[in-house]
Amino acid sequence: MSSATQIRAEETVLTPPSRWRGLLRRHATMPAILAVVLLGVYLWISTTDLDDIEQRALEADKLLRAVGEHVTLTVLTTVLVVAIAGGGGILLTRPSMRWLAPFATGLANIGQATPAIGLLVLLSIFLGIGFSTTLICLVAYSVLPVLQNTIVGINQVDRHLVEAGRGIGMSPLAVLLRIELPLAVPVILAGVRTALVLAVGVATLATFINAGGLGSLIVTGIKLQRETILVTGAVLTATLALTLDWLGGVISDLLRPRGLD
Repeated sequence: MSSATQIRAEETVLTPPSRWRGLLRRHATMPAILAVVLLGVYLWISTTDLDDIEQRALEADKLLRAVGEHVTLTVLTTVLVVAIAGGGGILLTRPSMRWLAPFATGLANIGQATPAIGLLVLLSIFLGIGFSTTLICLVAYSVLPVLQNTIVGINQVDRHLVEAGRGIGMSPLAVLLRIELPLAVPVILAGVRTALVLAVGVATLATFINAGGLGSLIVTGIKLQRETILVTGAVLTATLALTLDWLGGVISDLLRPRGLD
């Protein structure tokens, strides 16, 4: 075996484990912190003398249902935002559509510039209360980071690389899929992570229009002046936001092209 072949074989064997070690090193801290926080809250609640209202509000079934509703809202919002803003951002970077980018960004900015509770109330007046109205509000509120980052990420790709791809006979679609999008992935996923955290925070308002979520715990704790219910709702919401942001960071590192590590 030649030395060059041996070096390539060693790189093939050693690179993946080293990458996984790097991922573990960068992302192992957050799960440990969140686990400690959740354990601390659990021990605090389990050693506190709860009254009937607190016991009913903090039943395991109710907590799991509230978390499930919150996660469902957040995941569906993210899927729709990525489909709408990601696809729209790609179209707005094509030469024939670039003139529309400022208008589209300005329109998306309206949703985020409007206070979330105000947008939710306005939509509930016209569309009624419930899950679908909350979903539309969350999409409108979260679309800007993904749209803006998609446009910025693709536009910042070195034009020489794009021209090189075209020069070797690649089609526009192949250039997009094999050059522009892979190099823009870190920037695009940064926008997705921002949208995820925004969606988790705004989804707490869903309780005001009967769409469930962890906001019901927070509102109940405030109304009834029950600190344990309020803290539980707030900690679970913050934990969910940080967990999704952590997952976004892991996925971003996994999809990052090797040359950008």
